[in-house]
Amino acid sequence: MSQEEVLRTPLNALHRELGGKMVPFAGYDMPVQYPAGVLAEHVHTRASAGLFDVSHMGQVRLSGEGVEAALEKLVPGDIQALAPGKVRYTMFTNDQGGILDDLMVSQTGRDLFMVVNAACKAQDIAHLKAGLGAGIKVDVIEDRALLALQGPEAAKVMARHAPGAGEMGFMTWTELKVCGFDCFVTRSGYTGEDGYEISVHEDHAVELARTLLAEPEVAPIGLGARDSLRLEAGLCLYGSDIDETTSPIEAGLNWTISKRRRAEGGFAGAATVQKHLAEGAPRLRVGIKPVDKAPARAHTEIVDATGRKIGEVTSGGFGPTLGGPLAMGYVEAAFAAPGTEVQLLVRGTPRPAHVVAMPFVAHRYAISGRKTP
Repeated sequence: MSQEEVLRTPLNALHRELGGKMVPFAGYDMPVQYPAGVLAEHVHTRASAGLFDVSHMGQVRLSGEGVEAALEKLVPGDIQALAPGKVRYTMFTNDQGGILDDLMVSQTGRDLFMVVNAACKAQDIAHLKAGLGAGIKVDVIEDRALLALQGPEAAKVMARHAPGAGEMGFMTWTELKVCGFDCFVTRSGYTGEDGYEISVHEDHAVELARTLLAEPEVAPIGLGARDSLRLEAGLCLYGSDIDETTSPIEAGLNWTISKRRRAEGGFAGAATVQKHLAEGAPRLRVGIKPVDKAPARAHTEIVDATGRKIGEVTSGGFGPTLGGPLAMGYVEAAFAAPGTEVQLLVRGTPRPAHVVAMPFVAHRYAISGRKTP
């Protein structure tokens, strides 16, 4: 993709003004970090509040009679049981039970509001239009930015600018005025911290971002810290930890599939998913903690004591909160129990590691019904 073809979010000029180091990501010109650096940004988000530009992600509205049942043909999530104002994490599956993309679905009471990954946006929209049927309308929202305010101080900041935000529970959706602008707000995010995702008209995105950044708790955060935060939280990155060859059960996403959907099926690849649920998946996504300080990056081989390959790292790096390296990847099911000793082939040298439970850093989401400032 040439420089002329790279897309820009409504906040692009602001990123540059703030000293963002811009890189191409999923077809967009995005900030990987700001002058403070990835480590400082990661630590700031864990301690206070970070503002992320996630406007590159796709925003879609689905409407029409029976839209919930129609969407259930494409995802294993229980969409029909989703109450107004609630949000559900689910995924598109293919006929083999592999994951085409993971996504968030909000029931607004009028329609379904979806957020999909930037790299999969075009194929997801085509998949929706082909799979939902003629009676369902698919509206791609092109004129809205998406900001994520994440961290333990996020609710305090939102209380100053969005009355009612503190009343929201985790994985809920509502319409609020934020900094005076009409917004769609979910109490969600992908850092493991409490926080919000704010959909705002592109014309107001810069002013809203500047207002939030003017608060003493808030700092701009780039893609680098977003990745290290989600890795510590044990959350999957599409294209790395989950893809078309990975079933939801192999990925440890069993919790996203309700009892009804497990029994009834009715979604693409249901037979494979049901088989993995009944018999166990042949491989499983696990957390891995190296014993020494050498980080294991994606595609590092995981071997047993004899040197036989038993899996592969899908995401890895340094965990600032942990103060050391961490990784996640897939191993044969027999090696998936926490405490299992494995070896990582780092630059050809086997290094000791062990399987650990995830998340590496405990999630701190808002408890449903709990009032925050």
